[in-house]
Amino acid sequence: LLGDTGEITGEELAADEAGEYRLGDIIGRMGAEAAFEKQLRGEWGGQQVEVNGAGRIIRILGEKTAKSGKNVTLTLDLELQKAAEAALGDRIGAIVALDPNTGGVLAMASRPTFDPNIFSSRITPETWKKLQAKDNPFVNRALRGFPPASTFKLVTATAGMESGKYPPNTVLNTYAYLNVGGVRFGEWNRAGFGAMGYVPALAWSSNTFFGQIGRGVGGEVLIDWSRRYGFGEETTLELPAETSGLIADEAWKQERFGWSWSVGDTVNMSIGQGFTLATPLQVAVMFAVPANGGYRVNPHLLKTDDNRYEKVSMNLKPSTVQILRQGTRSVVSGGTGTRVTGPGLPAIAGKSGTAEAPPGKAHAWFGAYAPYENPEIVVVAFAEHSGGGGGSLAAPMVRQVLETYFNVEQKN
Repeated sequence: LLGDTGEITGEELAADEAGEYRLGDIIGRMGAEAAFEKQLRGEWGGQQVEVNGAGRIIRILGEKTAKSGKNVTLTLDLELQKAAEAALGDRIGAIVALDPNTGGVLAMASRPTFDPNIFSSRITPETWKKLQAKDNPFVNRALRGFPPASTFKLVTATAGMESGKYPPNTVLNTYAYLNVGGVRFGEWNRAGFGAMGYVPALAWSSNTFFGQIGRGVGGEVLIDWSRRYGFGEETTLELPAETSGLIADEAWKQERFGWSWSVGDTVNMSIGQGFTLATPLQVAVMFAVPANGGYRVNPHLLKTDDNRYEKVSMNLKPSTVQILRQGTRSVVSGGTGTRVTGPGLPAIAGKSGTAEAPPGKAHAWFGAYAPYENPEIVVVAFAEHSGGGGGSLAAPMVRQVLETYFNVEQKN
């Protein structure tokens, strides 16, 4: 997140057409150090002088006063950052904490990681080899795309209600599986939950309920709403290493595989599987929508007094926002996310997700916002190939961060 610094290379110096850098200069290499290089750097000063044959200064021809770099204040909360690092522990994954009203990033942790101080001087080939040996420590997993699993059902619910085909009072039968083109899309409990509406379907994360919603609205509508939420494109975060994730469509599939988009692709997308990839940061932006009443925030690290990161209305119907909020609250109060709450914490809303990720173990997700009535924070935890469920493994990670934010004595 903060990145590292290092000496400018010959290639970088040659590419510096403006002549702002000198041989031996130290520059930002990754993370915030690279993102805010120009603000942090300042300007060289010096004198232009006339010398005689012996090298002695005869007179000063001109003088330029050196300018120090500007201070850069980040939106990060130090204690929350520590809590996120501790909650991840030795797990491979990421945690993002976000202000759902401003988009300010309060914490962003990724594992495995590395000590950026080692790049302050030259490192040996042996050290470099060791750093790259296992699980890609240079990858910021908070900005890398993974199947978002059932967290994505918030998008599917939005598409269903906003399309008008499945209004807020919709009730559908759920089944052991949906048969789509000869392929069975199974319910995670292998039996179905009977007839249910949006709120209990979110609470119990019914695959067949949201599979029917996705199938009914169609791929184009679901893809459109996915992109309105910010999936499939980079966010406004200043870090240079962010990826866009993936929201596939007909053109992408034709170019990649030479096949047409199918109903099965739509059903897979509706439950956050298939080709769909989302970063933990994008998922945090999604959770901010029900948290703040229907606005898409622009995530950022730079603390600023201007409105360059102002949130944008999604133009959702009030009834859509209400169902999303009631559904995410029911996940925590009596559904798959009860382990995110604990003594001393305010009312929390959230959503779990467990992504199939062959050939490894499943990914675990949990996103939450709190306090429910007037949300101040969104936290998303992601555990890569953890093999655990989102509600059982990722939810307690989110709880640890929330306990720090709300100053709850931690006993776990």
